[in-house]
Amino acid sequence: MLRHPEIWSAIDRLAADRKLSASGLARRAGLDPTTFNKSKRIARDGRPRWPSTESIAKILSATGITFGEFVSYLGDQQTQPTSNVRRIPVIGYAQAGAQGYFDDAGYPTGTGWDELLFPDISDPNAYALQITGDSMAPVYRDGDTVIVSPATNIRRGDRVVLKTTNGEVMAKQLNRRGSRRIDLTSLNAEHGERTLSTDEVVFMHRIIWVSQ
Repeated sequence: MLRHPEIWSAIDRLAADRKLSASGLARRAGLDPTTFNKSKRIARDGRPRWPSTESIAKILSATGITFGEFVSYLGDQQTQPTSNVRRIPVIGYAQAGAQGYFDDAGYPTGTGWDELLFPDISDPNAYALQITGDSMAPVYRDGDTVIVSPATNIRRGDRVVLKTTNGEVMAKQLNRRGSRRIDLTSLNAEHGERTLSTDEVVFMHRIIWVSQ
């Protein structure tokens, strides 16, 4: 399972590997120098905070490493970092609506999936979709990869991937889920809202991470 301290520790280890402080790494990435300060790692109510995906993307770009290489900084320094890494199946977003990629429960199955390295999470059925085109801009852009977890609980306001009975796969924001209908908001404002009956939805899974 991915934990807050592991991500922050990975940032610290990447900075140290580049002979920088966390503040120095933030500056190199064009971020506010306080972005990775200890005080930014805990919210005012005492709950741990995650670094933003934007800040992670910027330090990867600034240091010239891939997300897979960043993953290698996770874990206890006394053990092999890759012990906290697993391979997650990934396909193109446009492919996801085709037959043969998901079983009846909405879990990834069959051939045709590629793989990517990602920090180990508790959901064994997690998968990734590679975004193509600009239909979900500016939230998700061409080339982004979203990590999706079928086991994670979904609440109002969460971003989700769902598949309909006619094979359409879409990424939306959940507004309301009732016993008979599901109200959704498009990530691209040009597409407006969408309402589906629960009978039309084969599965709906929560997006838990995006690599931009």
